[in-house]
Amino acid sequence: MSSSRSEGCTLTGALSITTAVRDAVSIIHGPRGCAHHNFSLFHTVAVDRGRPPPRILSSMVTEKDVVFGGEEALERALHRAVQMDPACIFVLTSCVADTIGDDTAMVCREDRPVPVVHIPTSGFLGGGFHDGERNALIALATMEDHGRPAREGPGGITLVGEKNLEYEVDQNYAEIVRLLSLLGVEVRLRFVREIDSREVGLLGRGSLNILRETGLTPVGEALEVRFGTPFISSFPLGLEGTLVFLSQVAESEGKTADPALEKEKRRQRALVEEFGDIRGRSVRLEGVTDPGEQEAVRELAELFDLSVDERGASLPLPSPFPAGTSGVRRVLHRWRARTRA
Repeated sequence: MSSSRSEGCTLTGALSITTAVRDAVSIIHGPRGCAHHNFSLFHTVAVDRGRPPPRILSSMVTEKDVVFGGEEALERALHRAVQMDPACIFVLTSCVADTIGDDTAMVCREDRPVPVVHIPTSGFLGGGFHDGERNALIALATMEDHGRPAREGPGGITLVGEKNLEYEVDQNYAEIVRLLSLLGVEVRLRFVREIDSREVGLLGRGSLNILRETGLTPVGEALEVRFGTPFISSFPLGLEGTLVFLSQVAESEGKTADPALEKEKRRQRALVEEFGDIRGRSVRLEGVTDPGEQEAVRELAELFDLSVDERGASLPLPSPFPAGTSGVRRVLHRWRARTRA
């Protein structure tokens, strides 16, 4: 196991990707409880955001299946999934299916009316949330191997691994779109957020992949090997990080960065002036462990000459840190409210 169990199960991480494919059905090969736990989470998120409930099925593995094998239970679940007329089916495995040794990949390779994509998960035995997330992204990149024809379309930018359970996911997306517009380039694919299965066929046509966070580097590397697409390893964090991000995208896309950088610097100077009232405050900063997020927090502490003191105001440190200059603005709004409390 490569991840801490405290971060959650691979099933939840993988489902955060597969349930974002609108025309698919996700099967959890395992006991009902695994599906119930995850369906409750994803149903709540969907209702909160005004979206349809996720299409998640369970193979409903029983004690008898544990003794004699659960492959027939998976076959029955696949039959039920096909009756729902999806464009494709994703099969994820639980700890139980892994423990009893079911050959899930073999069952998924059987000829069926719709593509069936096996995603290695194995519940907690396969790692944690982020392992499931990475495995799902890499598995979905192979969908053309499962008979899904590539969709025609232009290149452009692909966003990889947006955090579908993140509260500010669409605000971060809007910020990336704004920054890219300064360079005259566009997002063509969100891999994977609210797309249909055929859009995955655009994956190999992009000119640049932008990963949500550095933890997805293995996914960026796998996509680079498969499609030859270069990648940037993270959304921009902090003010300087945003300027570096613009330079990286411009270089990759063959664009001139200077006009975009000047415009963004003016925006950042105005932002610093707007929040000048928090300058010199005594604060307490805790909880950020990611190196990129630590750098963004350190930059703001120095920029506003904040005095770090155990007796100072406790400042909320969002994780993941929001993207770009607009993300910094949201952080500063929270800090201003806390220092005034």
